[in-house]
Amino acid sequence: MTQEIHGTVADGFEGVREEFAAFAARERRERPDYEGQLCAYVHGRRVVDLWTGPEVTAESLYGVFSCTKGAAHLVAALLVQDGTLEPDRKVTYYWPEFSAEGKGEVTLRDLLAHRAGLVGLDAGFTDEELADDRVIAERLADQRPFWRPGTAFGYHALVIGALTGEVVRRATGRTLQELYEDRVRAPYGLDFFLGLPESEEPRFRSVQPMAPTPEQRAVLDGLPTGPHTLTSIAFNTHVPDAGELVDHANSRLVRAKGPASAGGVASARGLAGMYAAAISSVDGRPPLLKPDTLAEVGQIHSVGYDLVIRAHRAFGMGFQATAENWYPFLGAGAFGHSGAGGAQAFADPRSGLAYGYTRRRSAFPGGAAPENAGFVRAVHTAALAL
Repeated sequence: MTQEIHGTVADGFEGVREEFAAFAARERRERPDYEGQLCAYVHGRRVVDLWTGPEVTAESLYGVFSCTKGAAHLVAALLVQDGTLEPDRKVTYYWPEFSAEGKGEVTLRDLLAHRAGLVGLDAGFTDEELADDRVIAERLADQRPFWRPGTAFGYHALVIGALTGEVVRRATGRTLQELYEDRVRAPYGLDFFLGLPESEEPRFRSVQPMAPTPEQRAVLDGLPTGPHTLTSIAFNTHVPDAGELVDHANSRLVRAKGPASAGGVASARGLAGMYAAAISSVDGRPPLLKPDTLAEVGQIHSVGYDLVIRAHRAFGMGFQATAENWYPFLGAGAFGHSGAGGAQAFADPRSGLAYGYTRRRSAFPGGAAPENAGFVRAVHTAALAL
């Protein structure tokens, strides 16, 4: 089955369309139902806007899992820029109850850099609790850290947005989702929601589970797992009858509440558009983040062995360090966040590039889908040639 590649690219970006089309053709030999979207901006101008798949349009929306963390921490960055949040203050300055179980010395910077050791609960969360950031934060306030805060780092996969969000709420009196809507999403008309209105539900394309080949299944089955590991606790798979990750994105309750760790819904246009607004002038508006703030969020804060992912990772202030984690040819200070289903989104301030990719079927082996490497290289090469 062949599917047409829809959309446009600017002059000089024809190679990106060719890369996208070539990947789609290869993917459909094994997975005929492949659908995806790819979008990029350079210096605030949209230069790539492509999509493919049955019934897909540029306006189709997908669960983008941890790409949500990028939206959450853009709000945090704006509040740091305003002076409302100070990264080196203790979390307890904003949220006194956080001090329980030896967490009193944790700074906001530690928290944002995944160094707090608070990756989950011993007892785990219910599905309903994972949809509600306020409940997550309330329960985590009483949890003992899983390592001494500040001595190591590990991905706070399902809770970092709730932790950040509670600091935001205590400091401003408003939820992170409300601030994101008012300061980021609505002014730019972004198709990137932290709380999807019922009226937009017809555009949502439910996430499809991974469809690994036998060889890929063998790799997945060989991964070290266990109900009492940090990884299981962080991804909440240690609870009885734990659901699949796709169930989180496919839950209307999750989409409606927009939990700030992994509950966002977006198109590739929405992902790339948000990062374009962060670093560039878009539609006559100045960049959301000033140069000093960009340097702060893009500076590597945690790097080395991630105790949860069990691999080399690097984080800035709330964001993944995109060049260090994925694409070393990007500029220093590139920042963003990938998503478990394969989505990827980031900004590279030095080249002016903002990037977003979505796909419907979850990719092997999880996290940023492998095809992003080719897409990002093609876009970056074209951007540098402008």
